[in-house]
Amino acid sequence: MPPGDQGGDQPGGPAGGQVGGQASDPAGGLVDDLRGLPIVAGLHDEQLRQLAAAGEEVHVSPGQELFRHGEYADAWWVLIDGTIDLVRRTDREETVVGRMDEPGRWAGGFRAFDPQGVYLATGRVATAGRVLRVPAGRLRSLCDAWFPLGTHLIQGVFGTARTIESTVRQRDALVTLGTLAAGLAHEINNPAAAAVRATQSLQAVCATLLSALNRLAGAEISASQFLQLDELRREVVPPPGPVDPLDLSDRQEDLSSWMAARGVDRGWAFAPALAAAGADTAWCDRVGDVLGAGGLGDGAHGGAALAPAFEWFASTFDAPRLLTEIGESTRRISELVSAVRTYSHLDQASMQNVDVTQGLESTLVMLRHKMPARVRVERRYGADVPTVDAHAGELNQVWTNLIDNAVDAMNGAGTLRLTTSRDNDTSAGGGAVIVEIGDDGPGMPPEVAARAFEAFFTTKDVGKGTGLGLDIARRIVVERHCGTITIESKPGDTMIRVRLPLRQPSAS
Repeated sequence: MPPGDQGGDQPGGPAGGQVGGQASDPAGGLVDDLRGLPIVAGLHDEQLRQLAAAGEEVHVSPGQELFRHGEYADAWWVLIDGTIDLVRRTDREETVVGRMDEPGRWAGGFRAFDPQGVYLATGRVATAGRVLRVPAGRLRSLCDAWFPLGTHLIQGVFGTARTIESTVRQRDALVTLGTLAAGLAHEINNPAAAAVRATQSLQAVCATLLSALNRLAGAEISASQFLQLDELRREVVPPPGPVDPLDLSDRQEDLSSWMAARGVDRGWAFAPALAAAGADTAWCDRVGDVLGAGGLGDGAHGGAALAPAFEWFASTFDAPRLLTEIGESTRRISELVSAVRTYSHLDQASMQNVDVTQGLESTLVMLRHKMPARVRVERRYGADVPTVDAHAGELNQVWTNLIDNAVDAMNGAGTLRLTTSRDNDTSAGGGAVIVEIGDDGPGMPPEVAARAFEAFFTTKDVGKGTGLGLDIARRIVVERHCGTITIESKPGDTMIRVRLPLRQPSAS
């Protein structure tokens, strides 16, 4: 394996304890074996003896794991003879992504130069042989002694790469934060503007209602007539469900014609509210009968009361409608604020009992402005899903990244599937919750799926996405919550599955 094929920033446990082979004394033929390896070309015999003394020769047998993907690269492995496969788990299958099959090929040791260096594959012995294993700390000491400038250069490469990547990710995250803030402002602005408009309209309606009552009093209707008018008002019940626009338009036209034929001023202004409330011309005839102005062209005393009566009716029908609109608008604002509070969890303890379904829903609210109209959300939430011990804000960042990736993958149209269920397998410590986020986009090519959880790997341009790579999502799920995260992808069906234990070890 060529230098540099292993590395990353996903911390784990040390690799040294996994080797079960037989260690031998580096004296004897080990120096001679090392002398012919390309990796140590240029070292003199004394340096070769120092290298052999710093490490140990390990005899390995087929099937033995020397190091594991994601764990700290605490050792430098140099192949003397034999074959070692480099294996990565992709979805539910293991794939050989590389092979150490020539003497001198090497892997790991990156903690000699980078405290966060990890193995990016599992080293599994394919054919029996020997390897030189040198602890990363001793490798660093040898490098410092033999070529300190080279050590500084290598360390600088790691440091510079991490600094650049961190800066890019930070910028990406800030861009995403700005996008989320703009989207949230847009989401809040719509119901807020609706509430303002409805409030202004309600003020006008209240003024009209008082004016109509004043005019009715001026028309000298009796108390009995007013009580009958109020009884007629109570009989009008808005039709349930949506009303056909053509039917509503026809009803407005009939009401306007009825009032125009009886000399009602501005009847066209009252007709929409009356029609929306469910009034018809038969009901208007009864109003005319109460006021003694039911006949066509009746300009008598009763006819003078028709206009303020219908104006009063329209105002009493409009007021509840506007109050309902204000209530719905303010309720929507309250829901958005609650979703933001749930999403961020800034006002709650770090580790808490978290409802993953609520987290998914609050994330959907935060991303609603980015959801294309032709993307359908399919929810399959289990009824018996319990809460989990978790850092809620961090989990919501994971849901944001996974949902955003799924929406992007569908390119504007498709089905986003959100599934939650309970895993009752108690062998791992009390059961778990399974969260699945899927889409029916084109799927991930095998080479992309194989690298999806690698540090710094992305298929998006700067400024696109959430700024949270899948490697960080994996850290949050695996390291912070002792869970697992896997990908299953094929054309038309990509599923990312997150398994979270119900209780964290520290909380048990």
